[in-house]
Amino acid sequence: MSAYGGFSKTSYGAQGGDDAGGFMAGGSQQGSQSGGKSFQDESLRPVTIKQILDAEEAYAGADFRIDGSPVTQITLVGQIRAVNPQPTNITLKIDDGTGQIEVKKWIDVDKADEADPGYEIDSYVRVWGRLKSFSNKRHVGANVIRSVTDPNEANYHLLEATYVHLYFSRGPLGGQNGANGGESSMYVDGGNYNDQGAGNQSQANSKLSGCTAQAKKMFNYLNDTPNTNEGIHLNLISSSTGMSVRDVLTGADELLALGLIYTTVDDETWAILEY
Repeated sequence: MSAYGGFSKTSYGAQGGDDAGGFMAGGSQQGSQSGGKSFQDESLRPVTIKQILDAEEAYAGADFRIDGSPVTQITLVGQIRAVNPQPTNITLKIDDGTGQIEVKKWIDVDKADEADPGYEIDSYVRVWGRLKSFSNKRHVGANVIRSVTDPNEANYHLLEATYVHLYFSRGPLGGQNGANGGESSMYVDGGNYNDQGAGNQSQANSKLSGCTAQAKKMFNYLNDTPNTNEGIHLNLISSSTGMSVRDVLTGADELLALGLIYTTVDDETWAILEY
């Protein structure tokens, strides 16, 4: 992943045109927008669907803005909930856990493989495209839709989207304040329990209030133990806390469901999820 300091090109390498007919090589293709676009304005941004639905639009046809920054090309990962093929386009309803949105891809009727791509319900796909609005309803005009074969890709995408969100809302690492003022949430429940200052623990306590003793004990151990991004393994948690393996797994399931922890190198290694 390229550095987002100048919001440069990401490693995905997917650039393209408007959703009115697929890729067009060279030049800017921002729909109804006029005037030239710099490369920075045309960069690709990983997002969640909630961010798309909450994006600001100053007026009809204006650039969408997320975290105060203009957004043109985006990428998202989610599950297919519905497929609606048409002679000239195919529309998918995509769900990434934060919301649902329609993704429309125009197809070349002369290419049989594009006319019948064989999308399966509940399968994961990655989408590259542009955020569009028609009759006050938002959708993504897709340049590329491809199947996700690596189960880690959805988690990686959420981590990358979180990183970019934090860069624009709080500034680069080591900075004191956000680059674009107030921070909005990229997840459904707002997250942010791990914010700097006293507010982080209070929000964690709020989420933990309805948890079992096992979940609370496990969370407190993870939160108080210095560790790398690789997280802490099941066996170490069990031996350090005196919890049985069953209790650790039960606690982990609760914390995962609340979005307080995430799996790292394997399904039995966890770390605190910092928004």
